[in-house]
Amino acid sequence: MGILETRALTRRFGKLTAVDNLTIQVQAGQIVGLLGSNGAGKTTAIKMLTTLLPPTAGTATVAGFDVRTQAARVRRAIGYVPQLISAEGTLTGYENLLIFAKLYDLSSGERTSRISDSLVLMNLEDAANRLVREYSGGMIRRLEIAQSMLHRPQVLFLDEPTIGLDPIARNSVWDRLTELRTQFGTTIFLTTHDMEEAETLCQEIIILHRGSVAVSGSPEALKASVGKEGATMDDVFVRYAGTALESGGTYREVSRTRRTARRVG
Repeated sequence: MGILETRALTRRFGKLTAVDNLTIQVQAGQIVGLLGSNGAGKTTAIKMLTTLLPPTAGTATVAGFDVRTQAARVRRAIGYVPQLISAEGTLTGYENLLIFAKLYDLSSGERTSRISDSLVLMNLEDAANRLVREYSGGMIRRLEIAQSMLHRPQVLFLDEPTIGLDPIARNSVWDRLTELRTQFGTTIFLTTHDMEEAETLCQEIIILHRGSVAVSGSPEALKASVGKEGATMDDVFVRYAGTALESGGTYREVSRTRRTARRVG
């Protein structure tokens, strides 16, 4: 049994089926990328797996808990970094972490050590007492990851974690995510449009098309499946994610993506 499993997981909004019979299995300790064009169902899937949105049909378990019937236990077992900024700019980095530590019911002794360890791991110890509104986009993302990891979750969900970041900040976030996997054995499930990010970080990639799994496998296996010498992840995406005419996303999705990029950039 995987640490994350779905069977025929489905979400409908009226006549629109955003996620259609999604069946996947994620093994513990992996970094798994969920790819697809805008509107393919990635964010909807994440919201169901993090208990923010109830499924219309099907089942899903995270860390052995059912997202429908054991939602509170799922939330205790996961961390979640949404696409939109979740850190409070008028507080310091330390104060943001302290609030999250209290929300996770960590004891006073645990709070001090966990916050200190998180600041070091995310390379933010020198910025701990600065207001978050003075942070760069990369620093904000690292702080948000630190917030989500204070309670040592088994699974960390990230929705477009490096959108709008410059290459240096993006690489810094990649380094921190890799450290979380190697140091704590954290399973990381992320959505991304960055093919380099998917290939660099992920042991397994799942590509959605119109809410269903189009293909899944390791980056190397997916590139080999294209049947083209020297195939890249861009070639894989074009092959499986749908036509260019379908990949633009809705007005709301494009607006949200651009707004997020502006805020962290």
